[in-house]
Amino acid sequence: MSADFKAAADAILNKVVTSNPAVPGVVAMATDRQRNIYEGAAGLRRLDSDETMTTDTIFAIFSTTKAITGTAVLQLVEEGRLDLDAPAKTYVPEIARLQVIEGFDTHSEPKLRPPKREVTTRMLLLHTAGFGYDFFSETYNRLSQEKGQPSVVTGSKASLMTPLLFDPGERWEYGSNIDWCGLVVEGITGKRLGEVFRTRIFEPLGMHNTAFVMTEAMRARVAGMHARSSDGSLAPIEFELPSEPEVHMGGHGLYGSVGDYMRFIRMWLNDGNGEQGRVLKPETVRMAERNQLGEKKITRLPGVIRTLSNDAEFFPGLSKSWSFTFMVNDEAASTGRPAGALGWAGLANLFYWIDRQNGFGGFWATQILPFADPVSFGGYMDFETAFYDGLRQRKVG
Repeated sequence: MSADFKAAADAILNKVVTSNPAVPGVVAMATDRQRNIYEGAAGLRRLDSDETMTTDTIFAIFSTTKAITGTAVLQLVEEGRLDLDAPAKTYVPEIARLQVIEGFDTHSEPKLRPPKREVTTRMLLLHTAGFGYDFFSETYNRLSQEKGQPSVVTGSKASLMTPLLFDPGERWEYGSNIDWCGLVVEGITGKRLGEVFRTRIFEPLGMHNTAFVMTEAMRARVAGMHARSSDGSLAPIEFELPSEPEVHMGGHGLYGSVGDYMRFIRMWLNDGNGEQGRVLKPETVRMAERNQLGEKKITRLPGVIRTLSNDAEFFPGLSKSWSFTFMVNDEAASTGRPAGALGWAGLANLFYWIDRQNGFGGFWATQILPFADPVSFGGYMDFETAFYDGLRQRKVG
């Protein structure tokens, strides 16, 4: 990339940590198929500390975990050990106990009934199985407030034993589906998800700074979490996912560095080939990147718990689908991202894209709640736009 892009990216990072309102600190990277072509860090790891943000900082990466779990699922499909259309109870019997909730009765008790069809792993990968999140679902939030339904951040099996919001397969609803995919992987392999990731994904990719349980070396470089108030101010908060979770949550549980995630992005750019070994077959990658939802589309995420998420949507007005396991923008985006590219995000305002057509990807990491923070997300959009501006200039030149 051009020196102009580096200068533009550096300026964007500097702006988001010095503006009012600002972000505490940010790490952003961009890659081609071979290597990182931009690495930047600005600001502080935590506002009440003098530790500067560095490119090797460790983040709670939240839902950017999902694509890694999806990759583990696809590996088992390749090996013939997992049938995406078999009932998921084949691999995780507990899922068969869950019923559909049809509201609440006059005594505020959930009205439950058996689902019309069984949940499959395909539905789980596509977020069509019926699961939600309490910060995006009024029903789940009510179950949490009135019935003590645990949050998924507890890392507990109980947090996953939620009723279904609709009959499996009927529509797209973002939720704890990929956590269940992690349990499917464990049911087939007989190993904890973190071990599966380590041996089958992280080692072939050289990802040595990503794990469900932080090492002491990782903890020494971890960024602190921050909460944004309605007036735009930021405050450090004490937040850490359980260090020894009951469940390795395939939907959100990993800690890692941006540099590690770039290795994962490059694997997807290179048809499943990692820097130290193959992770997926090329034909699997080509299948997985396509829209798997058919005519269904993904929808705006309503911020039900405002301390955790604002209303959120990538590229409002553009058609968006879901693959295994990324958002697909069906049309070219305003940033320059082409139609058919992949991407997603993490709750603490982490965002990435994978452009297999052109052979590039990027990642933006902050640690701020609630999700869809205007400053962090706006900075990310500027970063991606600057990248494609630079790419166009290079092609013209």
